[in-house]
Amino acid sequence: MPDLSPSLRILRDLIAIPSVNPMGRDDLPPEIVGEHAIAEDLAERLRRLGLDASLVGQDGRTSVIAEAVAGPDAETVLVASHIDTVPVDGMEIDPFDPVVEGGRILGRGSCDTKAGMAALLEALERVLANGTLRRNVLIVGEADEELGSLGVNDVLDFLGDRRPDWVLATEPTDLRLINAHKGVVHARICAHGRACHSSDPGLGRNAIVLLAQAILAIESSAAVFTTRPHPQLGPATLSVGVVRGGQAPNIVPDEARIWVDRRTLPDESAHSVQQQVAAALEDAGLAEDVVVEACSEEKPPLETAADALATVATAEAMTAEGLSGEPAHVAFGTDAGVFGRAGLPGIVLGPGSIDVAHTSREFVPMEEVETMVRIFERLLTTPGAREGAS
Repeated sequence: MPDLSPSLRILRDLIAIPSVNPMGRDDLPPEIVGEHAIAEDLAERLRRLGLDASLVGQDGRTSVIAEAVAGPDAETVLVASHIDTVPVDGMEIDPFDPVVEGGRILGRGSCDTKAGMAALLEALERVLANGTLRRNVLIVGEADEELGSLGVNDVLDFLGDRRPDWVLATEPTDLRLINAHKGVVHARICAHGRACHSSDPGLGRNAIVLLAQAILAIESSAAVFTTRPHPQLGPATLSVGVVRGGQAPNIVPDEARIWVDRRTLPDESAHSVQQQVAAALEDAGLAEDVVVEACSEEKPPLETAADALATVATAEAMTAEGLSGEPAHVAFGTDAGVFGRAGLPGIVLGPGSIDVAHTSREFVPMEEVETMVRIFERLLTTPGAREGAS
């Protein structure tokens, strides 16, 4: 491997530590599952910088938290990079043996989101060595972003009443400043029929047929929310992603289920989605046989104002590096939405593209990682609005 800058060496080392989110699966090799090993590695790196680092979480789903303090009156930013990755099935490269190819580093988690953490660590080391820290910074590597955001909730519990002024979540945004994204709600819907032998299906009630009717009714109900687009995010969306039912061809099924993915707008919630689905089933005359078994918010939507502290501070750092600081939006959800739901406004920014995250040849452009280091340096060494106004 050619000579690499400090941030890229950190990234290489982080990629080499497996931190796969099990995603509810039990067929993954235990040695690659969980975030504890990488959280310990990050904690040791932070301690070498003279910071106290804490590990939170359980059952191997570990997050790391540290704080660099500029002063009691300084503005505080929380920088969150999730340290879990999706599984590695079907990868065309060794997921944990990073390689350099054409100005890129390849490996699982390279852009999503170990590059963001590597850039932060290098920037922090430079700033602390120079004694130029002007913003307090909470460094967070959170577990379980790829599924249920257990790590963010552990972090929020650990922080208690100690709250930052704003949050920057690193995700692969092609170095675009993201201040809005849709939320993610998942609903599980079950049709209840009556089983019988398929030689005389009139004796039963086919749950798959009921479910097919429910799918059509739910799809038709999308007109209720798609005609009310958000000015920045556009319309909410709905997709039936999983259908399951039946035991054998010669049995009329008594149960069948679908899983629905609903991308929500800032004025929507799991409760409102459940009400919409239930109303569609009621209108179709299916409410007695088809029910919403579960409806949960996996990622809340994000909507941070263009003139908010998080947006303005990040835009200033980006424009100083010759980049556009114009706020933009994405369709995918992030932990910034979870922090926002807890009252901590924030933005999303990071090197790499979401188009290659989770893919068989995941990579991040090395130049973008170096640019992210400089953006972090500017954020950490520039006085915050509160200090600047004092």
